[in-house]
Amino acid sequence: MSFHLSHFTKKSVKPSSGTEQQEVIGGQQPFALVKYFSFTSLTVILLASLILTWSFSQNTRKTILERSEIYSRMFAESLNRQVFYLFVLPTFVRYGRIALSDPVQFGQLDLIITDITRGMSIKSVTIFDSKENIISYSTEVELVGKKNAGGIEYQKALLGESSTVLMSSGSMLNLLLPGSLPVSSQLQTYVPFRQDRGASAGEIMGVVAVTQDLSADMEALFSLQLKIILFSLLVMSILFAVLSAIVIRADRIMEARAEERRELEKQLHESKRLAALGKMIASVSHEIKNPLGIVRSTAEIIGKRISKVAPGNEHLAGIIVQETTRLDGIVREFLDFARPKDLTLAPGSLNGLVERMAVFMEAEFTVKQIKPVLDLDSSREEILMDGEQIYQVLLNIVFNAVHAMSEKGGTLTVRTRSLPEHGARLEIADTGCGMSEEKMAQIFIPFYTDKNRGTGLGLAITKNIVEKHGGTITVQSKEGVGTTFVVTLGSHPEPD
Repeated sequence: MSFHLSHFTKKSVKPSSGTEQQEVIGGQQPFALVKYFSFTSLTVILLASLILTWSFSQNTRKTILERSEIYSRMFAESLNRQVFYLFVLPTFVRYGRIALSDPVQFGQLDLIITDITRGMSIKSVTIFDSKENIISYSTEVELVGKKNAGGIEYQKALLGESSTVLMSSGSMLNLLLPGSLPVSSQLQTYVPFRQDRGASAGEIMGVVAVTQDLSADMEALFSLQLKIILFSLLVMSILFAVLSAIVIRADRIMEARAEERRELEKQLHESKRLAALGKMIASVSHEIKNPLGIVRSTAEIIGKRISKVAPGNEHLAGIIVQETTRLDGIVREFLDFARPKDLTLAPGSLNGLVERMAVFMEAEFTVKQIKPVLDLDSSREEILMDGEQIYQVLLNIVFNAVHAMSEKGGTLTVRTRSLPEHGARLEIADTGCGMSEEKMAQIFIPFYTDKNRGTGLGLAITKNIVEKHGGTITVQSKEGVGTTFVVTLGSHPEPD
């Protein structure tokens, strides 16, 4: 049976359809594939949750309607029977006819129906006349006398067929949007009003329409559906946030490891290059060293003879001896770089090395107008080190400081401090010309130098010696202000 409403709207839910897009994935790292499938899985799970929620709500709604329809029909049949026995028969016996236009009969029927429906989820009961489509009785008094309100369902009931129609408006969105109309759902059941003749079907006396209000049930269903969707979204959001955090952290770790790998590859390449260069330098230096010694010895002998044969020209031989001595120092520096000496470890004091340096460089400091300031640790705690090699470290740094202050002099400050676990800290600060950041990044690179005469190996050898002692060397400098080298020596030098 159908009921004609001018504002009745029927809404249907269609599952959204979309085209699947295939992405060509190539040349990606395995982790990129993991990210792709993880986020895809989350999306699929979310869509599956929404579909399951919609399916669950539809099945629940269908069950509610089926049970409500059964309840309405059973109630209508019970109402039919009770009205027939409690009103129709007594009224017909008393008055000889049924006339609901009579206020007394109408009141009696209303009292009986009100008593029957009390405490039940029945919104209204309406009785249509069997001869014409007009409302003879209704618990909603304003509908009494209304014509043509029954529609097709009225016609079906007159033919002995019961039918049900659902009138509803609103959806889950009404609970979300403020100011929306409340959810409304009413189930109307039309059954023929018969004379009760026991097992046999009696004559149809009219049509009974029972209206059941299901608004509260539908609103509870929509509320449950909304809660499930919101809970699914919350769970997916948490999973997405956790996965995103894991992915971001993993990306950072992988990028750090990639950077570390690139740095190691760079160091390996540099080590191979320096190893090959060291072999070549060692070979060439070895070949030069012996002839150079012979040239210097010969020059010394010639210098003695020239003093006798051609007095006044001895300086020529002296120049040869001086230059060969300088070249011998360069060759030794090459050999020290190509074939680092093994450490000969023994307890020693940095203070003693600094004092030894100050005595050795005293004349140079005086000529260059450099004021040495020694700030030595009073504890004089000894550390395990190769004294000669650490002395070479000290001299190399001091020579660089003297070169930086050669034009106008300055102050050279040397500090020593004891560190925990028998370590030591050596700090050499000058007030020279300073260095730029670009230069500071290159000073420990072999063969880098800004001097007119020099090999560029001094600080590279220095760094190598410090690291073999298990220590570190750092530099801080500012152009026009000065430079500070800081050497820290640990208590566990590297084994040879």
